[in-house]
Amino acid sequence: MIKSFDDLLSLAQNKGAKRLSVAVAGDEEVLKAVKAAKDLNIIEPILVGDKEKIEKISQDIGLSLSDVEIIDERDGVSASRIATQLVSTGQADILMKGLIDTSIIMRQVLDREIGLRTEKIISHAAVFDIESYHKIFIVTDAAMNISPNLEQKKEIIENAVELAHSLGVEEPKVAIIAAVEKVSEKMEATLHAKELAQMNKEGHITGCIVDGPFALDNAISKEAAEHKGIDSVVAGDADILLMPDIEAGNVLYKSLNFFARSEGAGIILGTKAPVVLTSRADSDEAKLRSIILAVLLT
Repeated sequence: MIKSFDDLLSLAQNKGAKRLSVAVAGDEEVLKAVKAAKDLNIIEPILVGDKEKIEKISQDIGLSLSDVEIIDERDGVSASRIATQLVSTGQADILMKGLIDTSIIMRQVLDREIGLRTEKIISHAAVFDIESYHKIFIVTDAAMNISPNLEQKKEIIENAVELAHSLGVEEPKVAIIAAVEKVSEKMEATLHAKELAQMNKEGHITGCIVDGPFALDNAISKEAAEHKGIDSVVAGDADILLMPDIEAGNVLYKSLNFFARSEGAGIILGTKAPVVLTSRADSDEAKLRSIILAVLLT
């Protein structure tokens, strides 16, 4: 059982260093994360952005650039395009967002000429290590899909299951989250949960165990599940929490980050290569954890 990001780091170090293309790399928190990942021998960075700024920050934080490729490009859009193209042409394994708006880099990711789009849905997954839970778990989708329909939720599950497998979870337990644990015709999330669980039983969603609907408490607490008479192998032991919509996902994501002070990381799934898309407000530690996820997905 994977219990912490230290466990994940050990797995990542076994994979060897991956080539990381950083778009608009002139940011202290980003470069601190790059330095840490480089020192841990899990990445070889390619830094795209304002060379003078990158060199100044690197000197301040002790990042040696002697064996690091820097592509000098001061325009943020152009830097994002170059960094993305390095990945789409196979010159790098992972794309990382630096000091640039998400909308700008995602336009490059979705570009039909140089982007990383596939036939899969593009979704966001967050991985958390929190003291009050007995293992790491995934929350999806908190950032990309606003109000996914049934088929989109199926694809979001499939993306998250692929991530869970890369983290060493052989048969992840997927809890479909709603406000209540009973199916109600008035609550679409519960109807979706019932149908997704049935898809799993019929072999249309594989590599995992899907059940629901669950309220959040009985998805993560065996005691809460037992108190309500819920009999499910997923109850109280979920590896993946599929949220009903972006509002619920985002509120849970930020609650875990700010109220619970958990160790978290985020990644974009469904692309040709992993995309590290952290917030500019995220710490260098959070960015490092996200790099670890990306390395495991390569």
